[in-house]
Amino acid sequence: MDNSGQGKTVAELAELLESVFVGDGQVVIQLVADLESAGPGSVAFVETVKALEEVHTCAASCLISPDAEAARQSLPDVPAFIVTAQPKLAFAKVAAILHPPKKREPFVHQSAVIAQTADIDLTVFIGPHVSIGEGTRVEAGTRIEAGVVIGDNVRIGRDCVLHPGVTLYDDITIGDRVVLHAGVVIGADGFGYVRDDMGYHKFPQRGTVVIEDDVELGAHTCVDRAALGQTRIGRGTKLDNLVHVGHNCDIGERVVIAAQTGISGSVTIEDDVVIGGQVGFGDHIRVMSGAVIGSKAGVLPGKIVRPGVWWGIPIQPLDEYKRLNAHLARVPEMREEIKELKRQLEELKKNRID
Repeated sequence: MDNSGQGKTVAELAELLESVFVGDGQVVIQLVADLESAGPGSVAFVETVKALEEVHTCAASCLISPDAEAARQSLPDVPAFIVTAQPKLAFAKVAAILHPPKKREPFVHQSAVIAQTADIDLTVFIGPHVSIGEGTRVEAGTRIEAGVVIGDNVRIGRDCVLHPGVTLYDDITIGDRVVLHAGVVIGADGFGYVRDDMGYHKFPQRGTVVIEDDVELGAHTCVDRAALGQTRIGRGTKLDNLVHVGHNCDIGERVVIAAQTGISGSVTIEDDVVIGGQVGFGDHIRVMSGAVIGSKAGVLPGKIVRPGVWWGIPIQPLDEYKRLNAHLARVPEMREEIKELKRQLEELKKNRID
């Protein structure tokens, strides 16, 4: 277990969470853990009262729960409880307090190659085999790990983390507190071609990419530059591993997109949309704020996806999708019924002829 946290008393954590606690407020909490592995000095959580009823033992020093009385009845040996209506959110905040991100002291590895015209703040960490191009600006507190390649005229904000193997092409902008996991590629050419009788001609890919503040991109996610104009990912948006964002897409604020989703060019996704894994988007789609798209859905080109829950290929409202699935489940039975009806019809025809 990781004991790197600074340690806080239950009372201190409750105050930071703007919540109340029940029990021994002076118990010191060093780390977060799940219910099964929790031990002395750790905090765990249970999300609902119903889930709490199924927990019969817990060795944590503190439990975050929506109901203190129910928690004490189920787990009388736990020394303290923090009470909140959103235990999972509170647990995430506690984890950030006890296990803050790794900090790097200002440093430039001797193997790094940095252009003379690059403007690098003195507080930046630069790991081995990093390459930074002409005219690029990196602001205070940013951490650039091994093997990162940054092109010319790139702007990277404050307190960003670029994990190993990230590639940033020329002329893109990264906001503050952006986290790019290993293998992320931002600014590669979009998939744009024009055909004539002789084959395909590349359409100009002269645009840019803008990644706003507090965005996090998972490992090996790719964000293509715009053909003309910009590809944008809005503030607070989180993309999972292996997501592809095509050229000229505009993704709003606080959007979440799960792994292996592919987004074609010129798609607009408004604020607060939720997208499951392996969703496929055609081009020129608009997804309106309030939409939730289920895993493995397919969205046809040019469609407007309105608020609500959507599923299936092509996507449809969830209730319609469920009804269709219920009918599809009966197809083998209906096939046998049709075969029997055909047999009876043939028998009736034969009897009439006879």
